[in-house]
Amino acid sequence: MTTRPRREGQLHLNAFLMSTGHHEASWRLPESDPSYQSTNIAYLQRLAQTAERGHLDSIFFADGPALFRDVGRRPSGTLEPTVVLAAIAAVTSRIGLIATASTTYNDPYNLARRFASVDHISGGRAGWNIVTTAHLEAARNFGYEDLPSHHARYQRAAEFIDVALKLWDSWEDDVEIGDKVDGVWGDSGRIHPPEHVGEHFRVAGALTTPRSPQAYPLLVQAGSSEDGKDLAARYAEAVFTAQQTLDDALAFSYDLKRRAVEWGRDPAGLLVLPGIVPVIGATQAEARAKEDELDRLIRPEFARVQLAKTLRVDPEDLPLDRELPADLPSEEEIEGAKSRYTLIVELARRERLTVRQLIGRLGGGRGHRTFSGTAEQVADAIQEWWDAGAADGFNIMPAVLPSGLEDFVDQVVPVLVDRGLFRSEYTGTTLREHYGLARPEHPRHRDGSRLGVGVVAHPATADPTTPVPTTTSTTHEGAQA
Repeated sequence: MTTRPRREGQLHLNAFLMSTGHHEASWRLPESDPSYQSTNIAYLQRLAQTAERGHLDSIFFADGPALFRDVGRRPSGTLEPTVVLAAIAAVTSRIGLIATASTTYNDPYNLARRFASVDHISGGRAGWNIVTTAHLEAARNFGYEDLPSHHARYQRAAEFIDVALKLWDSWEDDVEIGDKVDGVWGDSGRIHPPEHVGEHFRVAGALTTPRSPQAYPLLVQAGSSEDGKDLAARYAEAVFTAQQTLDDALAFSYDLKRRAVEWGRDPAGLLVLPGIVPVIGATQAEARAKEDELDRLIRPEFARVQLAKTLRVDPEDLPLDRELPADLPSEEEIEGAKSRYTLIVELARRERLTVRQLIGRLGGGRGHRTFSGTAEQVADAIQEWWDAGAADGFNIMPAVLPSGLEDFVDQVVPVLVDRGLFRSEYTGTTLREHYGLARPEHPRHRDGSRLGVGVVAHPATADPTTPVPTTTSTTHEGAQA
């Protein structure tokens, strides 16, 4: 690992949970029970308890309102994630609970009410991963003939978040009076209906749910396009991102925090958490053998169809043993997930991968960084990006569940604790406290911006006038080269 000055503070770890694991062939392993692991709440509760045993900041469930995969490829059945969070809240006490919900195919009132309810049920542990949903299959489930344009989806998202914030702030913290003698339960003067009339939404009344323990759920965002970064810089408190190299991660973190400053925010209130897919073994050879076994189980005919959809080409244009065609669409022509499209194309071009090799690289994490090695090597990989200021923590994406999460909690977390990089026990009770972020005051009782109050930023990223450090990204021997 490259030697760098020691960074102050501690990193943040979120566990991204997905049925049998993030590797698309994980369901084919003997340990997997796909029908059980996709929809059994007891299994999901146990995963959350494992993450809480490791004192991780949070767990996270992705979601999309469409069955857009070929169900022959991998387990595709899922549960609605806010319902899952409520069930997990009942059997955990500290772990943060984050779920994805679309601003394109929801309405602010119902969504704000659901997340406020989860925050109450969990005692202040809820987070909302804000997405605009980039799939035509979802659009057609909600009456659209075509996918709304990328820019239009993000315009709607910004107004959606504004309305949700008004709803969460429609109650002050001290509405309840509870005067039994005079028969007055609450102060109507402390209720503030949004009376919102905008381009996309008309929302008149106050939320039925009182202001929650965190004031409102932690706001998370996962888009890395230009529109996505602008939305994150304006609203998000944590960002999940896919980055393949240290230099790319540094540039992304710097750019995002610079944009936050332009919105009048403290960049320390915006945490950047790249995804990493760790495959852990007692030796590097054992870890590589685990990864090789998973890659051998990929069905390339299924994976090629999905890759073709992402690249907006016909599957026949992607011969398995040739590199990507030269005449792919530009990012400007993509109305779906722009940043993921660019990441995949750049990865293939940079390393001159054949389609078969690219499918193998994407099989573990769909463009997120994959890494196979010992627990020490995984900790080294995490620390390198942390010390460089390229990440405030990581979105841990186990290739196989439950064993991959157990290996990370039991083997990697103790190494990070011993190095002073991660907590040995929880010190707070809410998700914002885990992330070092203050509870937002009600707008009628505070000055300054709505968001962005948090821990002191790392020197490498706190000052957006500081040039992005130029680094030579070295690949650890345990990394997926």
